[in-house]
Amino acid sequence: MKKNLLGLLIVILFSQLNHAQNDNLQWLDVELSNYEYPFTVETLELTIQEQNLQMAYMDIKPDNYNGKNIVLIHGKNFNGAYWKTTIEALNKEGFRVIVPDQVGFGKSSKPQHFHYTFQQLAQNTKTLLDTLQIKKTAILGHSMGGMLATRFALMYPKTTEKLILENPIGLEDWKLKVPYKPVEWWYKNELKKNYEGIKKYQLVNYYDNQWKSEYDQWVNLLAGWTLNSDYKTIAWNAALTYDMIFTQPVVYEFKNITVPTLLIIGTRDRTALGKPLVSDDIRKTMGLYDQLGKRTQKEIPNSQLVELKNTGHLPHIERFNDFINPLVQFLKQ
Repeated sequence: MKKNLLGLLIVILFSQLNHAQNDNLQWLDVELSNYEYPFTVETLELTIQEQNLQMAYMDIKPDNYNGKNIVLIHGKNFNGAYWKTTIEALNKEGFRVIVPDQVGFGKSSKPQHFHYTFQQLAQNTKTLLDTLQIKKTAILGHSMGGMLATRFALMYPKTTEKLILENPIGLEDWKLKVPYKPVEWWYKNELKKNYEGIKKYQLVNYYDNQWKSEYDQWVNLLAGWTLNSDYKTIAWNAALTYDMIFTQPVVYEFKNITVPTLLIIGTRDRTALGKPLVSDDIRKTMGLYDQLGKRTQKEIPNSQLVELKNTGHLPHIERFNDFINPLVQFLKQ
């Protein structure tokens, strides 16, 4: 009886805390104009798919520039701001760091209609590098950014010096287990999102129910958007990118990667697309990064694997030192 009462009190307290944080949420502009990034943000004008769009990016060149460059590609539920500590550490080592917000994300344009492909996003990124006159660079992709980084390396092997994949999604083909849902289905789900739902998803999938207060800021960024009267535009773009992820796997092309590759894998991660659409038995087979990392390393020629125990979907947030040390070592090889 006492245990049940204690459990109920914890649930009530957690719910009240969530509501208190929800009440303090900051309304966010569609292109995050009222949210400050850690470094100066510039924009690249793009004319693609008969639209004039803007691609926001940070370009941070250190005083002790060593002539080496690296592009950091964000995940689906994030933007360039969450690379702050990574940028600072790489700058300290002399690397020039380029951090784009892909079209549809962060401070970049949110088009009303857009055909999202990893090829298109890779080409946008290459256009940015050409504009900055960068001919060679390492490419690091996290989560969905890992799928994009893989596509970039396959399309532009002469530009890509090294490839780093940090807990990339797409290490398995979800179409084999999850029934297809149209863009409208993903859109309706996005429209239902709020602070509590976003935090619960990240808590369970990203951090294995081990939450720290510093993770709140990444929930607040997504939840702040839901307060915007133009949230439908953000939700529609999110739905389109879900469809891109689901229908455009890169897993079958890992064998074609020709550049030196480093996999940094938090083995506690359980992220997988479409888990709510499958049975419990199938769900238990999805997103097993303690297995997926090893399997992927075997498929990518000339690749290395660093497994981080007791670490979830965001090693560069959750276990920064364990993440940055092998990254810098690999870049200097």
